[in-house]
Amino acid sequence: MNIAGLTGSPSKCCLWLPDRSRGLVCRHGSAFLGAGKPKEKLGLLSLERSSRAISMRKWKTQKTQLIKCAMGASYGDMASESSGSAVFPGINIKDPYKRLGISREASEDEIQAARNFLISRYGGHKPSVDAIEAAHDKIIMQKFYERKNPKIDIKKKVREVKQSRVVQAVTSRFQTPATKVIVKTSIAFIVLGVLTVLFPTEEGPTLQVAISLIATFYFINDRLKSKIRALLYGAGAFLFSWLVGTFLMVSVIPPIPLLKGPRTFEVLTSLITYVLLWVSSTYLK
Repeated sequence: MNIAGLTGSPSKCCLWLPDRSRGLVCRHGSAFLGAGKPKEKLGLLSLERSSRAISMRKWKTQKTQLIKCAMGASYGDMASESSGSAVFPGINIKDPYKRLGISREASEDEIQAARNFLISRYGGHKPSVDAIEAAHDKIIMQKFYERKNPKIDIKKKVREVKQSRVVQAVTSRFQTPATKVIVKTSIAFIVLGVLTVLFPTEEGPTLQVAISLIATFYFINDRLKSKIRALLYGAGAFLFSWLVGTFLMVSVIPPIPLLKGPRTFEVLTSLITYVLLWVSSTYLK
């Protein structure tokens, strides 16, 4: 009589169990609980089945380890990488920021996160861990020194000024014209500046300043093709230029000994005004 792997007779049964060397092996036992000592028989049978199951698990484990060893011998470092002993690729990079893969503007939280990630990945290789820790410590010490001794980053300040709304609003009002326009306006205001320096008068460079204002109207109208805008831009540029020139001469620029005459102050103010009017005539849009 066969029942689910059991071959039995009225008094005995045969239990087929797997064996590593012999395949399936028949184990005899009593067919009825009443034959002999049922509790002892069942206990021995359960113990034997457990022993066989453990033996099969050990055999499968050994087989899996042999396969892993063979794969490690075939593929080199794959076994070491899977076991957590991979070598950190940036171990020889001198720059600590590049070694950790972060930017110089990284925050302390980003630095710590990069260090923890690399340690968790290459923690099984001591030289890699030492290289990661050294880069982390160097960056932290540098950050501490910079915080203790702050320095002005000129490039960063210039970038912040350029990105401000006021500067962007002002620069949006200017454009670079054709080279012909730049040359024409430059010649006109250079001639006015030379005449102002070479021929000072008791009344000051009144005539040259008036000519510069007319030239400003003409050049702006020639570019923008609008008389109203030329009038508004020219008048505003002239007033702004004269005020800035006066302020610079009074508060910032010291007296220049090369320029001597009764109206030195007015002459220098006029030269500054010519420069600002040239910018307005050439680049204002």
